[in-house]
Amino acid sequence: MRFLAACRCQPVDRTPVWFMRQAGRSLPEYRAIRGDGSILKAVANPDVAAELTLQPVRRYGVDAAILFSDIVVPLAAIGVGIEVEPGRGPVLDQPFRREADLSRLRPIEPELDLAPVLETIRLLRAELDVPLIGFAGAPFTLASYLVEGGPSRTFGRTKSLMHGDPATWHRMLDALAENCLASLRAQASAGAQALQLFDSWAGSLSRREYRDFVMPATRRIFAGLSDLGVPRIHFGVGTGELLDLMAEAGADVVGVDWRVSLQDAAERTGRHLALQGNLDPAICLAPVGVVEDAARQVLKDAAGLPGHVFNLGHGVLPETDPGVLQAVVDLVHEESVR
Repeated sequence: MRFLAACRCQPVDRTPVWFMRQAGRSLPEYRAIRGDGSILKAVANPDVAAELTLQPVRRYGVDAAILFSDIVVPLAAIGVGIEVEPGRGPVLDQPFRREADLSRLRPIEPELDLAPVLETIRLLRAELDVPLIGFAGAPFTLASYLVEGGPSRTFGRTKSLMHGDPATWHRMLDALAENCLASLRAQASAGAQALQLFDSWAGSLSRREYRDFVMPATRRIFAGLSDLGVPRIHFGVGTGELLDLMAEAGADVVGVDWRVSLQDAAERTGRHLALQGNLDPAICLAPVGVVEDAARQVLKDAAGLPGHVFNLGHGVLPETDPGVLQAVVDLVHEESVR
């Protein structure tokens, strides 16, 4: 399968393509099933979650499916009191602010706590003819939601805890890393053929903060997946200055957002890992000819790389025309033939 081969820097017949948030509000068939209900409720229904995962594969002909779920599902499963508010994101009524709060981070029991997610994976493996990507939220990104109580632009409380009480911070990240690792291993055992770690908000960190306060937990996760033989993908937004450290953390594929060219990213990651990206999601709102030219530039930038998976630099925007994404998939497949 070309997606798995590209992740392993092996020869492919053409560049594989998939999109983060390819299952989502941009698809009318998605909106028809999901409506305005809670995403956590949809994830808890394996038949619904499987159908939502399959929709973009059927529509676009992408080279990989990504499990319909959410990075906070394991946190909700262990009872930390997190919800996902439409239009806002994950929120907590009782944020984590002190050492005593860590008692709420009990070890996860995947076969019990994540039973619907694992059943969804099993259903999908019986249906899919492309690889299935499982995923989890990285410790820093999850910790930011726990500490802030919701999405943040400044991550002020998070960094205050990180620097002001490093012992509690590291205990929190260690607990999150262990649960993340358990979740990802369970997803692989259920049938996921690649695993992506979303550290969406790591771009808010300085290099020193990432290296000292975040990287050890991330490295532990990737090391704990190394025996599974499945590609490991590491993704963040605004992480151009961290790409070399993200590569050191142990992934096989590093996600690149639109702010850094793929050639620059290759230099920063040592030119030995596969890269994933990096079309700007906002460009997909432009006329289709403009989007196609931008996609061609991504393919041009990827020339000579050891491995490349075409994707966006972040998730599909809800207002994106599915026809534009279809045009991107077709262009990538037609113009990257080896």
